[in-house]
Amino acid sequence: MHSHQVTFDVIIAGCGPTGATLAAELRLHNVRVLVLEKETEPASFVRIVALHMRSLELLAMRGLLDRILPHGRKRPAGGFFAAIPKPAPRSLDSAYAYLLGIPQPVIEGLLEEHAKELGAQVRRGRAVVGLDQDDEGVTVELAGGEKLRSRYLVGCDGARSTVRKLLGVAFPGEPSRADTLMGEMKVGVPQEEIAARVAGISGARQRFWLRPFGEGNYSVLVPAANVSDRAEPPTLEDFRQQLRTIAGTDFGVHSPRWLSRFGDATRLAERYRAGRVLLAGDAAHIHPPMGGQGLNLGVQDAYNLGWKLAAQVRGWAPDTLLDTYQAERRPVAADVLDNTRAQSELLSAGPGARAVRRLLTELMDFEEVNRHLIEKIAGTGIRYDLGRGPDLLGRRLHDIGVRQGHLYGLLRRGRGLLLDRTGRLTAAGWSDRVDHLADPTAELDVPCVLLRPDGHVAWIGDDQQDLDAHLSRWFGSCRGGAGS
Repeated sequence: MHSHQVTFDVIIAGCGPTGATLAAELRLHNVRVLVLEKETEPASFVRIVALHMRSLELLAMRGLLDRILPHGRKRPAGGFFAAIPKPAPRSLDSAYAYLLGIPQPVIEGLLEEHAKELGAQVRRGRAVVGLDQDDEGVTVELAGGEKLRSRYLVGCDGARSTVRKLLGVAFPGEPSRADTLMGEMKVGVPQEEIAARVAGISGARQRFWLRPFGEGNYSVLVPAANVSDRAEPPTLEDFRQQLRTIAGTDFGVHSPRWLSRFGDATRLAERYRAGRVLLAGDAAHIHPPMGGQGLNLGVQDAYNLGWKLAAQVRGWAPDTLLDTYQAERRPVAADVLDNTRAQSELLSAGPGARAVRRLLTELMDFEEVNRHLIEKIAGTGIRYDLGRGPDLLGRRLHDIGVRQGHLYGLLRRGRGLLLDRTGRLTAAGWSDRVDHLADPTAELDVPCVLLRPDGHVAWIGDDQQDLDAHLSRWFGSCRGGAGS
């Protein structure tokens, strides 16, 4: 027997965007959550991160987007892929068809605050140094010797994840070969002069740009002088030196808004789960920030995992439910790793890469190609493999109009939803887990859909027996009569 009884249902290592989102999702289902963060203070250095369409949709579903929007800057949803400058296609089926640039400390703070409001405990300055799991739970050891006990542990502790290392889960891929400096700053020379000089260099060197970014600021990208393994941000002097090396002038850059440095290491954890320990976010996958996908991928892992882990803790999860986390999310990460590899290639300097870039630039004039690449990066093109069925099966449903206004307003509590245009179906035996909206006016071209808490379509049809089978598959066994 263990001397320390289980005090938490889930311990999360790491209070970045992924850990904070997961904590909030678990709290929607009343799961006892503790988040351990090794840093004593939130990161102070500012990097602007991108929230893409799918993340904006998920935040809207949980009623968080209105709180976040005032802190960010909207940008058009175009020109993401390898920075090939194409406008957004008109046919994006999202109410949130833009990109939101937001300082990383701000989004992290808002997500943490939300988790705490929902009742998650966050302890800073607590580093996980050991773990030991058995059939009942996980014992987590902290630096300083304290031991905590929990039913599950999730490593959301970043690229150099301690949890992943303690589990012995392999992290195969490619090490970083080239570092890049990126930032936003003011310049001291006229735009025409910059444009003329940059045009001469960009042709030969794709990992280089100075682009006007609004409000007199420029987005600056230059190769770093050497490969480094630290996450510390660079200095303005580093930028000046590299600009002089490459362009023969530093363009009088000054007053930086933010500066960052990134490598191009690309790795994917061999598995996302070992018993009662799971991995999410950068602990499970890393890639260069081409297209700004990293934070989005991690936050979306959390929305996929949260309700499934909660179901497991609450005791209604079907046997296979927790395994669908890896089955669904690992291929999505593999696809992101591939698209960032492809983009890195298109940003390299060789004549072959430049020829492919010119060809792709041509192909992107076809609306369908442009849309395909944007949906890939924005996360709205994801389709989980839920078996044979219409194209909508396994995809997310966009924020359609319903009688009450908008669909996403009905998903705040993180429960399933039966959206029923026939008015003939019922989910009564699952009413503690699944809401039911009978609405013939719903803007849907199928009779009924069963939505999971992450907004993905789990079933389409109009047959009660078939629906019951799918309710059981995703939401466990029926509670029998309404009176029980």
